[in-house]
Amino acid sequence: MFSLGATLSISEETLESEPSYKNLHNKHRGELAELAFMRKAASRGFAVSKPWGDCERYDFVVRVGKLFWRVQVKSVRAKAPQRPHYCLVTTNSHKIPYSSEDIDFLVAYVFPEDAWYVFPATVVENRKTLCINPNSKRTRLEKFREAWKLMEQTDAAQNTEQSGVKQTAIEQACTEPK
Repeated sequence: MFSLGATLSISEETLESEPSYKNLHNKHRGELAELAFMRKAASRGFAVSKPWGDCERYDFVVRVGKLFWRVQVKSVRAKAPQRPHYCLVTTNSHKIPYSSEDIDFLVAYVFPEDAWYVFPATVVENRKTLCINPNSKRTRLEKFREAWKLMEQTDAAQNTEQSGVKQTAIEQACTEPK
């Protein structure tokens, strides 16, 4: 059984009859990662919305309390050949790196590890790739593994300051007194 079943609550029978994520085209694998993200975010109590079409620089709008975050979802299916790490591409389809003007978070799903990484935009800004080495004590990126707390409302203002995430116009409008 591949580990995505636990995340999506799919029976072993279904998984055995379904093609492996390894055999999926990049677009299909990305869609599967987006579905897994929606389930994971919703299970954490976040409201998840998908913009109509695919013209936005982000895949989802996630609401946590009165805060709205623009989230781009990426996935990785295998380690680079002869490398101990996964190479996460942090650019759009035109090979342009994401910035905090485009997104608030880039959330990455590493299929073989069944692991999520929640990166503030400032971490991926102006970078084309990130090297993820799960469970390594030497990597600075491991602190973002399962770092959903960065999106949670209770510490949102503090997390925004600490992570360097700028408030978007949407967030400012939602936090201003009426």
